[in-house]
Amino acid sequence: MNSLNTKSIEKSLCNINKIPFSYCIVDNFFNNKIANELSHLFPKYNSNIWHEYKNKIEIKKTCNNWNSFDKLTYSIFLELNSDSFVKLLSKKMKINLISDPGLHGGGWHIHSNKGNLNPHIDYSVHPKIDLQRRINLIIYLEKNYKTSYGGHLGLWSHDAKNNQPGKLIKEVFPKFNRAIIFDTSQNSWHGLSRIVSLPRNIYRKSIAVYYLSKLKKNHLKNQRALFAPRENQKNSKDVLELIKIRSDKKLFNKAYKK
Repeated sequence: MNSLNTKSIEKSLCNINKIPFSYCIVDNFFNNKIANELSHLFPKYNSNIWHEYKNKIEIKKTCNNWNSFDKLTYSIFLELNSDSFVKLLSKKMKINLISDPGLHGGGWHIHSNKGNLNPHIDYSVHPKIDLQRRINLIIYLEKNYKTSYGGHLGLWSHDAKNNQPGKLIKEVFPKFNRAIIFDTSQNSWHGLSRIVSLPRNIYRKSIAVYYLSKLKKNHLKNQRALFAPRENQKNSKDVLELIKIRSDKKLFNKAYKK
């Protein structure tokens, strides 16, 4: 795993935070040369390769098409799905993980100015195979990102009574070459705690890989993400209806652009 800063990853994985759910932050995830090149090769925001989400709960673009990846990015996704890396994650997270080379929901992610991602819980049961989504790995790749730009990743507690996010417990600044690894099976409410406010030609860029496991007892059963309204959306019938459609395994794709 020559592209990865393995010592930094192993050290961070030995110090898993448990509140509001299991997560760790890894700075300098890639070797510097690799991180710089991945950032440089990242597709332009106006490229035609993107799948776009544009509605009141999510504004972003994604691409998980292996044929669109440049040579280096292709090799990195291979490495992050390799037996050696999955075994490392499995050992440290104490979960028997399985890779998802289909990159369902993963790949390149990008937000521009006013980008958004409401608090949500990811799908639990993989819609293509009978496995559970367990671990998210997200690595940030915008070199010139500043804290004033927003777009922090928020981690919320779980309000069991209302099945909604509770208190905002942690904000993770999307610092260049920083990764966050977290367990998605623990009512793991996450999203952008701050709307993105970016100057021209700066984007919130990241790559994401998700790892699976065999279904555990009492697992969450949603096949699509469950979103929550922001504070100023709680009385919006349109937003509540959009959230309902977005979480429906048959109707979800009708919610991508609203």
